[in-house]
Amino acid sequence: MANWATRRKGTYISLIGVFFLVIIGIPVFLATYHKPTCFDRVMNGDEIGVDCGGSCVKLCQAAFLPPSVLWTKFEKVAPGFYNVASYIVNPNTNGAAVNVPYRFMLYDDRGVLITTAEGVTTLPAHRNMLAFIGAVSTQKRIPAKVVFEFTGVPVWKNSHDTLDGLAITDKKYSEDATGAVLEVSLENRSLTPYENVYVFAILHDAEGNTIGFSRTHIDVVNPGGTEIAPFTWPVSREGKVTTIEVLPLVPPVIDL
Repeated sequence: MANWATRRKGTYISLIGVFFLVIIGIPVFLATYHKPTCFDRVMNGDEIGVDCGGSCVKLCQAAFLPPSVLWTKFEKVAPGFYNVASYIVNPNTNGAAVNVPYRFMLYDDRGVLITTAEGVTTLPAHRNMLAFIGAVSTQKRIPAKVVFEFTGVPVWKNSHDTLDGLAITDKKYSEDATGAVLEVSLENRSLTPYENVYVFAILHDAEGNTIGFSRTHIDVVNPGGTEIAPFTWPVSREGKVTTIEVLPLVPPVIDL
């Protein structure tokens, strides 16, 4: 009898424990449980690293190649003012980085720093880009060298090339003794508008040397429409321009 009573008492206690688990434990669990996300600073779900890889739009550091800088140059546009640019190659076919910070440093012929200029650039998937700052003041000091550096690590996200529908249909370049003008025709052959378009132009001589560069902006290129991207330089190229490279840029589409 005693053993049976003990077993019955144990059964009652177990039932009471289950009751409290259902009534209290489950609500507490639901209130404190957080579904794995790409922003919780914990490696969970299908992530390959902390908040990166898998279904997260942010790519892990090991999943991309670093961008390379082909050249960095400056060009005088007025007394004491210079355009500066770096040509950047993004080798990642499915990775884009937005608002990547950088810095230009201009030095004189003695290696003394004249000034610095900072900005941000976007690296679209599998496209070359120009980090460009116009009319940097040197207070009439003459630069002899410019150095470029990234001041922050690019944050890569899944993306793809969205510029296939934006065609460069014409480049009209002219110059005289006082300056040069370039008009680039952009045609939208897609079904959606291209908005907030930045256009970079790079001028090359017969040996492939870069002898000029600039940037302009177009608000929108509507489907089926054509817009002109104008460029002007207050200097002559003395007939040395043989090829013109055009790099369009729109905000990249992030693949979810």
